[in-house]
Amino acid sequence: MPEMDNGVPILPPLPNTPNPQPEPVPFTFELEKATVAPTETDTYAPTMTQLMPPIAPLPPDIPMMPTAPMVVPVAPPPSVPTQTACQRLAEAIRVEMHKAVVGQEELVEMLTVAVLAGGHILLEGVPGTAKTLSIRTLARIFDVSFARVQFTPDLMPSDILGTSIFDPRTQDFHLKKGPVFAGLLLADEVNRTPPKTQSALLEAMEERRVTIDGISHDLPQPFLVCATQNPVEYEGTYPLPEAQLDRFMLKVTIAYPSAEEEQNILERVQGGFRAQNLDTAEVHSIITNEGLTPYYDEIERVRVDPQVLRYIVAIARATRENRHLTLGASPRAAIMLLLTSKALAAMRGRDFVTPDDIKTLARPVLRHRLMLKPESEIEGYDTDRLIESILQSVEVPR
Repeated sequence: MPEMDNGVPILPPLPNTPNPQPEPVPFTFELEKATVAPTETDTYAPTMTQLMPPIAPLPPDIPMMPTAPMVVPVAPPPSVPTQTACQRLAEAIRVEMHKAVVGQEELVEMLTVAVLAGGHILLEGVPGTAKTLSIRTLARIFDVSFARVQFTPDLMPSDILGTSIFDPRTQDFHLKKGPVFAGLLLADEVNRTPPKTQSALLEAMEERRVTIDGISHDLPQPFLVCATQNPVEYEGTYPLPEAQLDRFMLKVTIAYPSAEEEQNILERVQGGFRAQNLDTAEVHSIITNEGLTPYYDEIERVRVDPQVLRYIVAIARATRENRHLTLGASPRAAIMLLLTSKALAAMRGRDFVTPDDIKTLARPVLRHRLMLKPESEIEGYDTDRLIESILQSVEVPR
C-alpha cells in the first residue's frame, strides 16, 4: 500500500527519463483528374446570361430612367433691381443737399417732388432751421437762374415783376425785368409784404407769365417759387390769402433738428462750413433746365389706377364735409395730389401710384388749403390732425 496523506495516496516520483516523441509519418495523396468533354477551345468562359438569371421587362406604364446625366438645378443669384432715371436723380439730389443741410429728410424729398412735379413750395419754420439755405442749395444743384427777394412792407409789385423804362436815345420804352424772371425765385418771408404785392405773384405762379403795361411776358421753364414764412412772429405780417396759398403745390413744416443732428451741425461749422458760402460745402450742379425734360416724360408715363383716382377724390370730398372745417380742399388740391404722387412714385422707382404715395403727400398738399372753424381751434384741433383722421376714415383701395 502506498503511503497516505490525509487519505490521498502519495505517488512515487517518476524516473528522470526523457519523454520519447513519436516519429512523424509522411502522408501522401493524389487527385484524380476530372474528365472534361472536348470543346472547340481549351478554356471555359461563362457568359453573363449563364451567371445571372434573366430580368423580367418593366411593365409598359412604368417609364424608363433617362440615360442623360442628371443635372442639379442651381438657383440663380438674386437680381438687383435697376434704378430708374428719376430714382437716380432723386438720390443724387439727396446726396448734394446733405452736403449743406443736416437731416430734414422730408424737406429734401418734398423739394425734389416740387421740382419734378413742376409746382411751388412754401416752407414754414422758426428762424434758423435752414429754410433759405435749402433753397439756395437747390438752386445750385439745378444750375438755374436764381433770384432772392426779401419781402418787406414797403415792397411794390414792380419790384418783383419789373417795369418799362423810357430810353431818351431811342425814344422808346424797354422792359427792365424783375426777379420774377428767374428760374427759381426765393420769396423770403413772403407774409411780410402787403396783399397788393403778394397778388403780383398770382399770375406768375399759375400761368407762368406776367403782364406789365398790358403786355404779357412768358417766364422761363421751369419756373419755381420757393417761399418761406415764420409761424411764430405775426407782428408786421400779412397772412397769405386763400387764393395765394392755393397756388402753392406743397407746404412743408420744418421742425428743430435732433440732438445728434445739431451736434453734426456744430461739427461742420467748426470744420469750416459757412452757410453764406456754399463753396465751403462743395455742392455741385448736376442738371440744367433742359436736362429735366426726360424726367418729366418718365413721370408722365406713371400709371394711376382708377381706384386710386377715386381714392384721391374721396379724400378731397371728405375735407369739404368735415364738421371742423369751413373750407375744404379745392379741385386744384386733388390735381396737385395726383401730380405729386406720380412724381414721388417715379422717385421711388415705380411706374405706378400706390395709396401709400397718396398718404405720404396728403399733409404737404392739403394742410395749407384747409380752414379750421374758430371753435375747433379752441378745442386744440389743427389741420394735420384732421387730415390724419380723414385718411383713417376713407376706405383704402386694394
